[in-house]
Amino acid sequence: MKSWQKLLAVSVACSSLFIAAPADAAYQLNDEVANPPASLQMATQIGVLKYENPNMVNAADKDAIVVLSFGTTFKDQRTKAIDATAKAIADAHPNAKVVTAFTSHIVIKHIIENEGKCDYMTPEQTLDQLKSEGYTRIALVSLDVIPGMEYKYDVALFHEYKSQFKKIVLGTPLMYWQGQEDQRDDVMQVMQSLHLPAYKKGTAILLMAHGTPDPSNAYYAVMQAKLKAMKRNDVHIYTVEGWPRLDDWAGKLKMHKVERIILMPLMMVAGDHANNDMAGDEDDSHKIILQNMGFKVETKLQGLGENKRIRDIFVERANEAWDALSN
Repeated sequence: MKSWQKLLAVSVACSSLFIAAPADAAYQLNDEVANPPASLQMATQIGVLKYENPNMVNAADKDAIVVLSFGTTFKDQRTKAIDATAKAIADAHPNAKVVTAFTSHIVIKHIIENEGKCDYMTPEQTLDQLKSEGYTRIALVSLDVIPGMEYKYDVALFHEYKSQFKKIVLGTPLMYWQGQEDQRDDVMQVMQSLHLPAYKKGTAILLMAHGTPDPSNAYYAVMQAKLKAMKRNDVHIYTVEGWPRLDDWAGKLKMHKVERIILMPLMMVAGDHANNDMAGDEDDSHKIILQNMGFKVETKLQGLGENKRIRDIFVERANEAWDALSN
């Protein structure tokens, strides 16, 4: 056992345990830890989160899946990316009620202001309604790309509502495991599932991710490493609100005599950031900045949710959460 694991009095579950029950994959408390406090138990919970309420063991099972998405004010993207993914999840679980909730309260407000109504509720409203309708077992499914600040909201919801249902689980986002401790490699799976244009000399592909002040911003470096392992040294990831930024790549590409750049969003939806920050016609858009540097720029506006291979991965994440709910 590694020294830091000894100091924290936790040990890694054996590889066979991870493979046999991926939904329960987690660091486990060392058997020598007597009467572990709730904080230590919570610290060892990773992967799919699961809670069974001891006060509701005799309640009848009535199951629902709640698909958690940040949402978007772009109506076409709600249909092509978010709704399409939620439908794929619903098709895989025909015997369960499947509802979509938007974690962005501001997005819901803007939809109501611009469209007159919003067919999506907040997660809190959704869970309260499901409880009032007698649902007792809830699988929370995240459409987040990485376990960043939005996913922390999902985790907080899980803990806030876990005592109100017989059983509740929270699945992992699109990319969670990185191949560490014999786990699967979500990041490589996603990178291999992107609709990347074929390599062409003199052309670079820039994938625009959101970025976050959260330490999970480091996932973008892992993605870049996976792309390098795929021998796609022409593909570079930058962020709108994190690191690396556009200017971290633009100068380097100029030095390497890149003439043409293809801009693509690495986001669930091709919404405001993709249409305006990336592909807009304002002077500060990424397209215009690169054109002013002498690059020929092409933009491809397709959210991850429009990619069937990515939707299939989200279904896998939902299935994993459902298995944890059912077992």
